[in-house]
Amino acid sequence: MSKRILITGGAGFIGSHVVRLFVNKYPNYQIFNLDKLTYAGNLENLRDIENMPNYTFIKADITDAVLMDSLFEKHGFDSVIHLAAESHVDRSITHPLEFVVTNVVGTVTLLNAAKKYWNSNMEGKLFYHVSTDEVYGSLHNDNEFFLETTSYDPQSPYSASKASSDHFVRAYHNTYKLPIVLSNCSNNYGPNQFPEKLIPLFLNNIQQNKALPVYGKGENVRDWLYVVDHARAIDLVYHKGKIGDTYNIGGFNEWKNIDLIKVMCSTMDKKLGRKIGESEKLISYVKDRAGHDLRYAIDASKIMKELGFEPSLQFEEGISLTIDWYLQNKNWLENVTSGNYQKYYSDQYESRV
Repeated sequence: MSKRILITGGAGFIGSHVVRLFVNKYPNYQIFNLDKLTYAGNLENLRDIENMPNYTFIKADITDAVLMDSLFEKHGFDSVIHLAAESHVDRSITHPLEFVVTNVVGTVTLLNAAKKYWNSNMEGKLFYHVSTDEVYGSLHNDNEFFLETTSYDPQSPYSASKASSDHFVRAYHNTYKLPIVLSNCSNNYGPNQFPEKLIPLFLNNIQQNKALPVYGKGENVRDWLYVVDHARAIDLVYHKGKIGDTYNIGGFNEWKNIDLIKVMCSTMDKKLGRKIGESEKLISYVKDRAGHDLRYAIDASKIMKELGFEPSLQFEEGISLTIDWYLQNKNWLENVTSGNYQKYYSDQYESRV
């Protein structure tokens, strides 16, 4: 069956992998990638599929209600996979209102457009909201895991904005019977990640022999999932998820930050031909981040049992593939860190809004 799917934030890190998967796997679907092309959105991530007949890029802002309404009317979207979001915790601490506008107002604007356009016939429609495990707060016991029923306890402006958007999505399902599904995922890593996040930032710094600033003692624990596996999980939730339900997505792959960083250092030493231990000397400890949650850990048994999802890679395999990608795509990294990509694509698509 042909679908007309709007994927928001599709030029970003996770979004670009989702767009690529859907465009390549489902040639009978029409995939519309909507992205504002902020600093984290880069169409260079999708050069390999930009000319595919079932792919359309739309440069737009999800907070523009008039434009969202007109796009639903023009293109007849029957599904939304909503990934567009401000997502960097450090930025949320210094600019919280930007996160409220994009993550909360933007989500509600999309919900309103979908409700308005689908109001006469909800059959076969779906609003899929992609969220984060950070909405659950912090775990303090080693035997605890986030379940789909875990109470929300966001600790940063970023996680608070995502928690709010999650609540609005569920409210539209309960109030207006909008067909929705949600997923909350653990930390992602892999190709094309903007180098403000820990793994690409540190890989870049290691290459340039720059300091590796570790918050506190580096004891914060995260569950890591290879981004391609997250895209596969989103595919499963989109096609098989139960309307109104929530699915936690994770890799059962917990690492203390400092242990993860040391693995990156030793792997980079091998790949760069350095003496083992050389890159580890770059580690420096800095004042901990405000509101820094101690541990996140996802119980992904529901999506594994109900939808058949399993991660394809463990961290050591995935980080090796990730490092190889960054070493082989130095031009991409240089363009991103310099900001040159922003002007090129902004100018190219400005007239197409």
